Amino acid sequence: MTPSATSTSLDDFVVARNPDPSSTLPYLVRVPLGPEGIVLKARDVWPRTAKVYCHPATGWPDQPEIVDRASVRSCARRGAAIDLVLDRGRENRSQFVFAQARGRQVIFWQSRRTNRKARPAVVLPTRRASGSVIDIVVDTRERYPWRFATQQATTRRGALPVGDYAVEHEGVVVAVVERKSLDDLATTASTGGLPTLLAGLAVVERAALVVEDRYGAVFRHPHVRPGVLAELVAEAQVRVPEVPIVFADSRKLAEEWAFRYLGAALAYHLADTLAGDLVEPLAGAGPLEPLPPTAADIRRWAHAAGLEVGDRGRVPTAVVDAYWEAHPEEG
Repeated sequence: MTPSATSTSLDDFVVARNPDPSSTLPYLVRVPLGPEGIVLKARDVWPRTAKVYCHPATGWPDQPEIVDRASVRSCARRGAAIDLVLDRGRENRSQFVFAQARGRQVIFWQSRRTNRKARPAVVLPTRRASGSVIDIVVDTRERYPWRFATQQATTRRGALPVGDYAVEHEGVVVAVVERKSLDDLATTASTGGLPTLLAGLAVVERAALVVEDRYGAVFRHPHVRPGVLAELVAEAQVRVPEVPIVFADSRKLAEEWAFRYLGAALAYHLADTLAGDLVEPLAGAGPLEPLPPTAADIRRWAHAAGLEVGDRGRVPTAVVDAYWEAHPEEG
C-alpha cells in the first residue's frame, strides 16, 4: 500500500456483538477498507466520551448480532490512520489510529469530540525537541541556502531532481520544498514557467513552494501590474493543486515553515510505513461472509415488491420466505 490516501469501496460500516464470551472487548467492528474489509474487536460501539481501544479480530461471524449499521461516504487510510465518514447526521466522523506503545502495536478509535487536537503518529519538530534531528538535503544548485541554524536539523549538499530542500528515507526522497523570493516568483510566473515548475514538483508525493514574502506584496511588485501576478499564481495553483504555494512573510519564516513541513512529512511517512505493516495484513485477511438482511431490509424489499407488511413488529414468515425465494444467491 502506498503512503498516499487509499480510497475504498463504499460498503456498509457494521458493529456487531463479539460472540467470544472470553474476550474483554465485547464488540466487533467491520471497517470497509479495501475489497475484503478489516474486522476489529472493540471496547465500545462508538468513541463518544473517550477513545475506544481496538484489537485485530480473526474474522466476521456467520450470523452476527448487529448493533449498528450505516452506509459509508468515504473510508481511506492516510498515514497511520483510517478516516471514516458515515452517511448519517450524527456520529458520522471517526478515525482509527494505528501506533506503537511500549514496543507493541495498538489501535485506537477516536472522534473529533474525543480527540479534537489529535495529530496521529506525527511529531512536529521544534527548537527544543528532544527527539532525533532531521537531516535536510540542500540542492547543489542553491547559491545562498538556508542553514536551519536555529532548528533541530542538519544539512548536507546533494543533487535533487526537483526542489531546493528535501528529506529522505532509505535513500528515497520523501518530501521537497522549492523556495522563491518574490522577484523569482514574478519572473517565473510572468514567463509562463510557474505551472511547469509546480508540475515538476508534483512528481514527489509531498511537495510545496514557499515564497519569502507576504501575499500582499504580490500587488505591489514594481515590475508587474497589480493583480496580474496574483492571477498568474492563482491559475498555476488551480492547474496543479497538489503542490501548495505558501507565502511566509519573510525569509526567516519561510525557512521555519519549510523545516516544519519537511519534518512533518518525514514523520508522516515513517508512521505510514509502520501502520502499513499492521493494516495491510488485516485488509488482506480473506473475504468476509456477507451480512444477513435486517428486518428493515426485508420491509423495504416487500414494499417495493407490493407485499403487505407493517412498519413495526415482527416480519411475517411468508414475507421472509418470499424474500429468500427472490434472493437465492444470499441463502
